[in-house]
Amino acid sequence: MTSAAVDTRTTISKELEKAPGGVSPWIVALAVMLGTFMEVLDTTIINVALPHIAGNLSAGIDESTWVLTSYLVSNAIVLPIAGWLATRFGRKRFFMTCIVLFTLSSMACGTAPSLAVLIAWRVVQGFSGGALQPLSQAILLESFPRRKHGMAMAAFGFGVVIAPIVGPTLGGWLTDNYSWRWCFYINLPVGILATVLIYFFVFDPPYLRRARAGRIDYIGLGLLAVGLGALQVMLDKGERENWFESAWLTRVAIVSAVSLALMVFWELRVSHPVVELRALRDRNLAAGTALMFGFGAALYGSTVLYPIYLQTLMGYTALWSGWALSPGGIATMLLMPLSGRLTTRADPRMLVGIGISICSISLFTMSRFNLYVDFPNVVLPRIIMGVGLAFSFVPLTAVTFAFVPREAMGNATGLFNLMRNIGGSVGIAAVTTLLSRRAQFHQGVLAAHVTAYDPQVYATVQQVEHLLRTGLAPRMPVAGQLSPHVLLYHELQRQATMNAVIDNFWLMGALMVILLAGLLLLRKPSHAGATPGAVH
Repeated sequence: MTSAAVDTRTTISKELEKAPGGVSPWIVALAVMLGTFMEVLDTTIINVALPHIAGNLSAGIDESTWVLTSYLVSNAIVLPIAGWLATRFGRKRFFMTCIVLFTLSSMACGTAPSLAVLIAWRVVQGFSGGALQPLSQAILLESFPRRKHGMAMAAFGFGVVIAPIVGPTLGGWLTDNYSWRWCFYINLPVGILATVLIYFFVFDPPYLRRARAGRIDYIGLGLLAVGLGALQVMLDKGERENWFESAWLTRVAIVSAVSLALMVFWELRVSHPVVELRALRDRNLAAGTALMFGFGAALYGSTVLYPIYLQTLMGYTALWSGWALSPGGIATMLLMPLSGRLTTRADPRMLVGIGISICSISLFTMSRFNLYVDFPNVVLPRIIMGVGLAFSFVPLTAVTFAFVPREAMGNATGLFNLMRNIGGSVGIAAVTTLLSRRAQFHQGVLAAHVTAYDPQVYATVQQVEHLLRTGLAPRMPVAGQLSPHVLLYHELQRQATMNAVIDNFWLMGALMVILLAGLLLLRKPSHAGATPGAVH
């Protein structure tokens, strides 16, 4: 082969390594990662601020969680049609519009005078941010050659995995030093920078510029919106309305079930569905999506539960509860590039199994917490969780899309992220419900053993009375103590809630173990460097 031919092949190879527009794929990764990071950050940055939001807006803790779940559901409704909207308006133009609207709605959330207004703007924020994840994921997968998809997903993971872990730390610092409203204001500089980078460095690929958007499936979209909306109302109101003992909530549940069932029936028969369920014939996509649903439930559920435990039971400030979470984010950040490299060289199914196993060990470790655990032992399980996340998310994403053709990547990523958001919403609702129900159960069990005839109880009451008489009562954890019995009852409530927290962590750990069985359904990806057509 002549030197000219070799030079020509080298030049062509280098051109194929570039993203559309001749831009380095790593510059594209930075641009889209900022938008993804900002969007995912808003799912968790206010976790540690929920008690402050509840107090400032005169709401209960369970009501304040609607700020999280309303965002996730409105976000999920847009996910399936992200591909159609990108084709209809142009991916770059649509992506920039979403970031601008998301930034503006974030500012509106920060100025909300009531919980109802805040939830309304969170819905708008969720709608405008819903397309950011699938679009950024599709852009990355198209910008990098298939043999480097592991590294591409590692870059994407910085936004999707790091943000939910870093969010509580940043949210705690902003809440303690300024106000919970700054958890939303912080999006302004990030949104401006992301918009500028996308304008200059992201370009639509040729096939997308030639493509024409088909007709939108309004019936399917309507059924999806009604089904998910009713599902979210049921999840949010379930605990307060005693679930299916409430007649109107039962009707809402029926509406949700019927709408989602009709949506599945319709989408499998219409020629241009809003949710391409037929894509689930790909075994890896179907199994990977199901695994991401369970993964999202455990991840979001534990991220919400941790600050509640630390602030309400351990007396941590919002900032310190955030610091307890941050080392886990650092561990994930350091190991994500290694996970991306290993994904391209080893069987990603094995890496997913290792990652999920590490996450389950972390959750079972959390289930051994008590009311006297020190700070290092609070931080250690989060570090273990961070390691597990690094070796779970990247290979799971890569193996899920291993056999999806490039032109179908937008719909596939939309479905994948849709199930993660729904899983997260279900996980948050489940944690809130189980925390309340199990606390009531444990309180009943503990109260049955606290009687006036128990010598230990009698001795404790006498000791507290002595503290009250000697003026040491102000050091007790409850303000305005009336009697030793009030303090004793408060301690019983704390222990009952602690037991409920333990139950939650244990159940999430068990869920992670169950997810390991899903790995048996995944096919091993083809060799690195295969073309899209070869792996379809």
